[in-house]
Amino acid sequence: MEGAACSGALSCARPQPGTVNPWDIALCATGTAVAGENALVLAVLFYTPSLRAPMFLLIGSLALADLLAGLGLVANFAVRYLLRPPSEAAELGAAGLLLAAFSASVCSLLAITVDRYLSLYNALTYHSERTLGFTCAMVLLMWLLCLGVGLLPLLGWNCLRDQSACSILRPVTKDNAAVLAVTFLLLFALMMQLYLQICKIAFRHAQQIAVQHQFIATAQATSTRKGLSTLSLILGTFALCWIPFAIYSLVADSSYPVVYTYSLALPATCNSLINPIIYAFRNPDIQKSLWLACCGCIPSTFSSRPRTSSDV
Repeated sequence: MEGAACSGALSCARPQPGTVNPWDIALCATGTAVAGENALVLAVLFYTPSLRAPMFLLIGSLALADLLAGLGLVANFAVRYLLRPPSEAAELGAAGLLLAAFSASVCSLLAITVDRYLSLYNALTYHSERTLGFTCAMVLLMWLLCLGVGLLPLLGWNCLRDQSACSILRPVTKDNAAVLAVTFLLLFALMMQLYLQICKIAFRHAQQIAVQHQFIATAQATSTRKGLSTLSLILGTFALCWIPFAIYSLVADSSYPVVYTYSLALPATCNSLINPIIYAFRNPDIQKSLWLACCGCIPSTFSSRPRTSSDV
């Protein structure tokens, strides 16, 4: 009965001493890999002066969010299995870190989508309007909001005093988990709507180029297609990783078998492992910086074209 009443994959009732759930080991290992991979992205962005454009700031925001998500998974494992005596404050802190990190990851992805849309919709004025200062202010405001979400468990959004009210994401209550899931689905719907608008604008631009025979714009068209491809990969993997878990958190409660929660939570956390491969390591400028850091040279296969927001 105790096992059935505690199905929270990311934070559940403290296990018996000497027993370790293999799913928790998998989540901790995933968190370690996520933290290391995104730390590499942040290091490249921080130590490369040329990577200071607004688009790289958005990439850095997403990498920081995923880094904190990885650390949150490791911290959650430590709180559950290593911390003695048990601490409610530590449990709530680990849950808050995960909430803040994954919220920031979603918001950063939304910001990248909005940035991609504006770069096409306002192509002529984009670079003058989207200054580094404006982007910094937007990212700062976004992070303050996400940190506020992370404080919710400490401010009463928890079920530690009423175990029957727990969701699959203990210590978050069922009602609060439903609010978070609905908010997530609405944000994803907004991202998909923006993506559809991006596709319409890109196809219209491509038709105009073909009609006017402006072959000089071939490089920009190629860059735009690559940007659309990258954005498609990001949103596609994000949907595959997170949508099942979000829907499940709406319909399930703590009485559901624990294996269902773990089997959906693990792919969701793996999204933070996939993100750098898609949005960062495919970027030519970041690739060059990695080659310089690791080998001290740049392969001749890299082009010297100037970077644009489409590269995100």
